[in-house]
Formats: sequence, C-alpha cells, structure tokens
Amino acid sequence: MSQITKRKRIWGWFFFDWASQPYNTLLLTFIFGPYINEVLGDGTAAQSAWGFGIGAAGLVIALLAPVLGALADTSGRRVRWIWGFSVLYVVGSAGLWFAAPEEFHLVTIMACFAIGLIGMEFATIFTNSMLPELGTREEIGRLSGNGWAFGYVGGLISLVIMLVFFAESATTGKTIVGLAPALGLDPEAREGTRFVGLLTAIWYAVFMIPFFLYVRDPRRIAAPAGAFGVALRGLGGTIRNLPARPSLFAYLVSSMLYRDALNGMYVFGGIYAAGVLGWGVVDTGIFGIIAIIAGAIFAWLGGRADSSYGPKPVIVLCVLVLILAAIGVVMVSPDALFGVPVAEGSRLPDNAFLVLGATIGAAGGAMQSASRTMLVRQANPARMTEAFGLYALAGKATSFVAPLLIGAATYVSSSQQIGVSPLIALFALGLILLLWVKPDGDRAE
Repeated sequence: MSQITKRKRIWGWFFFDWASQPYNTLLLTFIFGPYINEVLGDGTAAQSAWGFGIGAAGLVIALLAPVLGALADTSGRRVRWIWGFSVLYVVGSAGLWFAAPEEFHLVTIMACFAIGLIGMEFATIFTNSMLPELGTREEIGRLSGNGWAFGYVGGLISLVIMLVFFAESATTGKTIVGLAPALGLDPEAREGTRFVGLLTAIWYAVFMIPFFLYVRDPRRIAAPAGAFGVALRGLGGTIRNLPARPSLFAYLVSSMLYRDALNGMYVFGGIYAAGVLGWGVVDTGIFGIIAIIAGAIFAWLGGRADSSYGPKPVIVLCVLVLILAAIGVVMVSPDALFGVPVAEGSRLPDNAFLVLGATIGAAGGAMQSASRTMLVRQANPARMTEAFGLYALAGKATSFVAPLLIGAATYVSSSQQIGVSPLIALFALGLILLLWVKPDGDRAE
C-alpha cells in the first residue's frame, strides 16, 4: 500500500465522528427512544426501561474504560480495539430491527441497545486518544472542531433520511412528508421506524471504511509479558497521583459536572418542551434539526477559536452561555416570556425556546469539541488512551446526578420550569473548578 498522507489520516479520523453520530442522533434521542415509548404505551415504564438500559451500559463503560485504555497504551495498539468495538456497535444497533410491536421483548431489545452503546462509547475513547497524533499543539483544536462538526452533519443527514423516507406515524402510517416507508417496508408492523437500527448499523459499517483504510497505530510493538497486570499497575499509579496533578484532577471533575448538566439539557429538552409548551413530534423534530445545525456550525467555529486562543477560553465562554440559556429556559412558559406576560396563543414562547435550543446546540457543540482538546493538553502523552478512559469514567460516574436533581426539584416544586434549575448549579460548579485548570496542564509548571 502506498504511503498514507497526513491529509488522508485526518479525513479518516473525521469519518469516525460521521459514522458513529447516528447512534446518538437516531437511537438515543430522536427516533428509537420515542418509539419505545409508543410501543410500551406507558411513559413511566418506557422512561424506567430507558434509564436502566442506558445506566447498565454506562456502568460497564465506567468500570472498563480506564482499564482498556491503559491496556491499549501498554501495547500501543488501538485500531484492533476499534475493530472489536465496531462489531459490538453494528450487531447491537442492527438488533433493534427486531423491536416489532407485536413481538416486543423489552429485555432483549435493551440488551441489544446497550451492546451497541458500549461499542460506540469504547470506540470513541480509542479514536479520541489519536487526536494528538494528527497535528501540532496549535492544530489539534481546529481538527477536533472540524471532526465534531463533520459528525453533526452526518447525524443531521441520517435524521433527515429517517424522517423523510422511513419513520412512519403510528396513526397515518406515513412519514413526516406524507410518504409510505421506503423499500416496501410495512407501516403496520412499524418496519419503517424499526429500520432505524439497520440504517445506523449500515451507516457505520460503510462510513468507517475511510477510517480503517487511512488510520494506523503510530507504533507497533508486541504487548509485554503480563500486559494486563502492567496496565492495571499503571492505571493505579495514575489514579493515586491525580491529587499531585491538580490541573488534570480539577479538569476531570469540572468536565464531569458541566458535561452532566449538558446531557441533562439534551435528555430533558424534548420532555420539557412537550410538558410546558405542549409541543408535538413535528415541533420537537424541528427543534432537533435546528440544534444539530447550530452545533455543527459552532463546533467548526469553536475549533478555530480553540486553535487561536486555546481550549480553556472556549470552554469558559460556552459554559457561561449555557448558564444563561438554562436561566432562559426556566423563564419561558406559554403565558409569559422572561417574566413579561404574552397574549394567549402567542408563538413568542415557542420561538424563544427554538432560539434557546439553537444556543444550547451551538455552545454544546463547541464545548464538547474543546473539551477533548483540553484533555489532550492535560494528560500524559504516553498514556493518552488511559486518560480518555478516565474522562469517560468521569462522564459516566455521575451521569445520574442531573436526572436525579431534575426529578427531585420537579417533584418538590410541582413545576417543570423550576425542575430544570439544578442544571444552572451544575454548570456553575463546573465553571468554578476551571479556575484550577491550567491551559497547558500540570506540565506547564
């Protein structure tokens, strides 16, 4: 094979974001989750099943991510791990085709979903750890932003394909534009909507081809004898030494809090809009498309700002914007906008929520892109995959906090508006901890 150019390696790496994004867009958020709710016919049961399924997968990811990352760093081989987790991604997502309404087996379907999610998350850890090898310190912020934006575009296109050609209404049997599901799929058996699992699997398998063609491990060494033990000892040393690396430690905790708050916004945004503003599927779909487009544009712009000013200012600005957006969400209701009464039937609150959704998508996209760049600057270059494993552990270890706080605040206040207010505190705590994070990590001392 001819020598792989740097440009091909970069584009190959970008294609992982493009290939994997539909799991988040189609399965976690806009298509399969609502379908589960429809099939079960009980929002409480659906939410519980969804929570248990995602929670179980999150527990596996949290426990194994740092260990597998350390093992990959010890051997220097990451592409073969990505191959293995890609199989889990494809098998798990394809298995969702069997979620037929008349033969629905909840445990089996949620097991498939969890297998695919584990594959996606672990593959992400290993591909993220390759970021510092793609360019110089000044280039990686732009590369991270470009990759994140590219992924958003892939998610958007896959969502449009599903809404226009496949996902049928439970009442009309037609897609959002009035078409029968493509490929002769049976709307009575909800085959159009169930095709989301197959589309996600096919999309990933096809668009990972550039990645596997052009991305290689930087070094090929044989794993040392007792590699697993060596990896565990190295991981143990890294964890024990975290207090001695205050910048990395503060960043892991800070990102844990603000990422949890952002995920809370994503997870509860649709529920909030439906409950407070009375939105239906069409409104929620428009909301999602606007948020994804904003996320793509600002991930790209944020990557350029990251390259020019570093990731920390980008993260700080985005967290401030998200705090203001969270405050704005609390102050939007059908009869008032930021405390000012509006006429009955006015679309102003709906339009304001769309703007807030775009703002959240924009700030969230740029923040997540800059966050992985910041970890590159904080981590030990020789143990980069392990660091992204710890980053995943931090993200999963407290992923229950935002939903729990929202649930408790909503129950106590009997108000969905007040119920989302804990997100403001999580963002604020994450912002405060950034004060102890050095732009170039502890090695800058």
